[in-house]
Amino acid sequence: MLRRFLLVILTIGMAGTVVELLLLKHDEDAIQLVPLVLLGVGLASVLWHAVRPGTTSARVVRMVMTAFVAAGLAGVYYHYRANVEFQLETDPSLAGAALLWKVLAAKAPPALAPGVMIQFGLLGLTYTYRDKER
Repeated sequence: MLRRFLLVILTIGMAGTVVELLLLKHDEDAIQLVPLVLLGVGLASVLWHAVRPGTTSARVVRMVMTAFVAAGLAGVYYHYRANVEFQLETDPSLAGAALLWKVLAAKAPPALAPGVMIQFGLLGLTYTYRDKER
């Protein structure tokens, strides 16, 4: 029952994030397509595993979810870097803690928003945790 609940949360979350990214036009360059592509692959792999559970589908889900974690970490970095550049263009005197807080509080792009990919990745890994290797 818990696994099904994790599956529902993961599927709804990934689908909702795809819609949100498309509405935000998060497809202006190749690097912005990474989360969209991963979310599509993630949805396909999780649904495949839900319909046809097995060793191969569990391994694919785990690989994709590991990629989610990596992409989320990279996304936080890219968002943070973009915010630093913008804040320094706006106010070149910013530095240290003042710069950090301005960057983290920025709304576009939200520096920690890619963390949702990390959450999805960890949720997906948890979903496949008890799958036995055959």
